[in-house]
Parts: sequence; C-alpha cells; structure tokens
Amino acid sequence: MARPNKNLTQRINSLKQHLDRENPLLVEVVDYFKQQDRVGYRTGLLKPDESFANSISWWPLVSILGTFSAGKSSFINSFLGEKIQQTGSHAVDDKFTVMTFSGDSEVRVLPGLALDADPRFPFYQISEEIEKVSEGDGGRIDSYLQLKTCRSEKLRGAIMIDSPGFDADAQRTAILSLTDYIIDLSDLVIVFFDARHPEPGAMQDTLAHLVSNTIDRNDANKFVFVLNQIDTTANEDNLEDVVAAWQKAIAQTGMTAGTFYCIFNKDVAVSIEDETVRARYLRRRERDMAEIESRISKVGVERIYRIVGSLENLTNLIEQQWVPKVMELFRVWRKRVILTDLALWGTVTVGIFALGLIPVITRGFQEMSWIPVSIVIVAVIALVWAHFYLRKWYADRLVKRMERDGLRSEMIQSFRKNTHFAYTMFRGNPVGWGRGARKKLAKIREAADRFVQSLNDRYTDPSGSTKRTDEG
Repeated sequence: MARPNKNLTQRINSLKQHLDRENPLLVEVVDYFKQQDRVGYRTGLLKPDESFANSISWWPLVSILGTFSAGKSSFINSFLGEKIQQTGSHAVDDKFTVMTFSGDSEVRVLPGLALDADPRFPFYQISEEIEKVSEGDGGRIDSYLQLKTCRSEKLRGAIMIDSPGFDADAQRTAILSLTDYIIDLSDLVIVFFDARHPEPGAMQDTLAHLVSNTIDRNDANKFVFVLNQIDTTANEDNLEDVVAAWQKAIAQTGMTAGTFYCIFNKDVAVSIEDETVRARYLRRRERDMAEIESRISKVGVERIYRIVGSLENLTNLIEQQWVPKVMELFRVWRKRVILTDLALWGTVTVGIFALGLIPVITRGFQEMSWIPVSIVIVAVIALVWAHFYLRKWYADRLVKRMERDGLRSEMIQSFRKNTHFAYTMFRGNPVGWGRGARKKLAKIREAADRFVQSLNDRYTDPSGSTKRTDEG
C-alpha cells in the first residue's frame, strides 16, 4: 500500500500545529482526513504526495470576483480600512491578489512564489495546476498570483482574494481555471457588477462562467451578487430598472440562488441633488453594506461547518460515486480484454487445426523435437504478450475517455491501478476496496455527525436549556 511521503507528512503536521492554536476541534478532523487518505492510498484514488486534507482550504476565505472597473478594489480598501489595492477606471492588477494579515504596519507585496511554495496556504504548488491548463506557464506563477499583507484586523485568521477583471483576453484560460479553483475553496464569493454599464448582454461571458456554472452546486448560497456604483443611477432615479435588468440576466443563466445587493462608495459618489432620492439611496446602501459585512464576518464559523461537511461529502463521494464508477469502467475494460483474448486464442486454434498441425505438434512432443515445441512456446509467449499489450491499450483508451468526460483525477488514478498488470482481472471489487474500507468510511461518517453536534452545541442552543450569560 502506498504511504504519504515525507513532505506531505510534514505539511499535515504543520497544519495540525496551526489548528491546535486556532481551533483544537479541527485537529481531530485532520486525523479523520488521514484515515480517509488510507482508503485513498489502498484504492489508488490518491498518490503518495496527495491528501484529501489538501483538497480544501482550512482558512476562512472570501473571494472578490468581477469585471474591470466594477469597484472591487475600492470596496476592499473601504472594508479593510487600508489602501491595500490600487483603484482606477482601467485595469490595475492583472493577477489574483491574495490578502492576509500581518503585524507589520506597512503593506507588503510578495511574489506568487510565496504562495506556491508555502504549504500553509491553499495555493501550495498551484503552479502545477496552471501548467495543466496553460503549458509552459507553470513557471510563471508571478504572472498569475501575488500576496499582499495588511494589518487590518478583519484579515486576522482569514484570507481575502481579489481577482483580475474577466474582460481580459490574455491568459484567459488559465485565469478562468484558477477562478474555478478559488471558488471551490471559498466560503463566500462576492461577484461585482458595474451599475454604470446596465447592458448585461455585453457581460454574457462573465455571467456564463461566474453564474451558470454554479447552478448545480450544493453550496450555491455562498454566492453574493453586488451591483456597485448605483449612485450613478440616482439622477435618473431608475435603480429598480437597472437592478431588474441584472436580475433578469442572471435568471436567464438558470441561477436562482445567491443574494443581490446594491452599494456605492460614499467617498467618490456622484452628487445627488434630490434630498429624498439621496436619503433612499443611502438607506439602501447602508442596509446592503451591513448585510455584506455580516456575511463576511460569519465565514469563520461557516468555514468550520464547511470543513466538517467536506469530510462527510468526501466519504460519500468515495463510497457512492468514485468506487462504483471505477468498478463500472473496470468491468467494461475487462470485457473488452477477455473478448479480444478469446478472439486471438480462437484464431490461433482454428489456424492450427486448419493447417493440420495437431498431429505434427503431438508427434513432436512425443519425440521431443525442438521445432514443434519451439513453435508452441513462441505462440504462447506471443499470445501472453498480446494479452498484456491489450490490457494497457484498452486501459489507455478508457483513460482518454475519462479525461474527455471530465472525470476526476482520483477515479482515473484508481482505474489505472486496477488495470495494472500486477492485479488480476477477475476481481469482484476494486483494488483495496472491501469490508475494512467500508467500515472505516462508516466510522468517518459517524465522526462527522458528532463534529456537527459539537459545533451546534457551541454555536446554538436548540433545547433552550443553557442560560445566556447576557441575561439579567
């Protein structure tokens, strides 16, 4: 059985040390991810340098996505109380900016390598992912990512990410792939649109990627849509029309989840002459800003539930989807190999009978003649070689189909292991899968339920039995 390599073990231990200081409950969760890893190593779902614990972010993560000039940077600066991002009507940052807390009063800008080479961040070895979607760009990590440190208390123990605008054509494939990766890791995704450009049809590509791809997600409620700079609609007093246009555009993608907010930056807002209109816009802005900030402040708690949920979700994926799919493809592969073997052996047998070689071979064996004996040996070796060649050939074809269908790498790796020449074709279960693996996953599922109950006891009081400390 494959075991985690030394570097991976050090990373997991480093993670546990960090969590022991921040949230001891999650240290035990890491141990259950390690148990999950053992099933992954046995079944081939994981390589020795991989861990299910590394497939999620252990830090509260808020992503700010959107288009150029949508006001993302101004919002971030206002929220953090620090001028950490440059602002402007044109593209300023053309890369993802990862913002974290620092005790230093000076804002520091560090290269993407600081993220790619540090296992404490959720972007460890992200250069490998970039290389997969844009060959040759894996070594240009600084072109895609940068790290900024800031003293704002709102970043303590959390990560915030500002995306480049999605209007850019350069590096678009890699940027969109990185966006998907970041969305998967995020606890909250805030998508900004610009109220100054009320023609959402021009934003169809962005909507398609940021919105329609979320329809089937089980975490679609983590998306928040922000129509920024709504003060520009005040003089026409047509805010409702602009909002309705954007909501219609989003609804046309099939997206029904997510919350829609309207805000603007008071420091750079246009002058609103009508007092009644100004008061109404300010009320809307204050209400929506308060709700957005409330959502951001809650990501720490939501993060803990998300991690525990990921533990159970991965268990269900392994047992209910990945292993059955691997077994289904394994049976397809086995059937093809067996049918081809039978055809080859049948052809050779018919040929021997047709050529009248049976008496010759029989007499040769009786007289120990080396010619017929060598013919048989060569034929058998050729058929055995053909068998193993066909095993690999059919496996390679199915792997290409799996990649074309977008199946996850875990299933492809497991299928590769099951079709390896070292393992027999006549298996009832995939390699490493049996009663022991199922029992281990059942215990992990039970543990996840216990963790949820512990979290509920910490953050809720459904029975009403605990007396609140602020009473009386």
